[in-house]
Amino acid sequence: MPPMIKIQDVKKHFDNDGVITQVLHGVSFEIHQGEFVAIMGPSGSGKSTLMHILGFLDKLSDGKYFFEGQDVSQLDDDLLASMRSRKVGFVFQAFNLLPRTTVLDNVMLPLMYVKLTSAERIKRAKEAIESVGLGHRINNLSNQLSGGEKQRVAIARALVNNPSVIFADEPTGNLDSKSGLQVMRILQDLNQKQGRTIILVTHEKYTAEHAERIIKIKDGLLESDEKVGNRQVADGVGELRK
Repeated sequence: MPPMIKIQDVKKHFDNDGVITQVLHGVSFEIHQGEFVAIMGPSGSGKSTLMHILGFLDKLSDGKYFFEGQDVSQLDDDLLASMRSRKVGFVFQAFNLLPRTTVLDNVMLPLMYVKLTSAERIKRAKEAIESVGLGHRINNLSNQLSGGEKQRVAIARALVNNPSVIFADEPTGNLDSKSGLQVMRILQDLNQKQGRTIILVTHEKYTAEHAERIIKIKDGLLESDEKVGNRQVADGVGELRK
């Protein structure tokens, strides 16, 4: 089976009024279906730019990007948006939930442009919400939730379209340690029990060690790509409903 993601010598630069800033200098690796991979690097290393390219939020400047065997290196904006909506789920540090909107409506948002009946949308959203242990919060407004609960809603929203891959960008950055562990536990369960492909972007070593493989980016280059020897297991943090 070909890798889900394959990038070859990917480079990215930004042009600001003729001033060229090179961010990625030629990065290559493969990610296979069902892997849980952390991309690590300090601020300014290029890891977020790389995630934006992998998640179809931005275009590469040079190199090749294959997704599920398809060369997506030169897709136009409309095709990138289509790939993004069908193939990718995102979980961001800032949650990005609609305020004063119910958990159910937040999770249903990605289904607005999918040809489903209202009943089917509700069913799929409820299943996603239950999968992150928030069935009892389904009618609560997002501003009535704790930070950890908000991030679990964001994970449910990322799941609702049944994406090929979930990108989690600093998902524990705004959380206390207990809530952060609960979020990492959910991501691990999605990977281990459902076979979800997860790409975690973080600068925190402890968070990265919940993955099974760590790719380190430094100064726009691949510094290392290693399996996690003593993988952290996010257990013992209490029931998700607490």
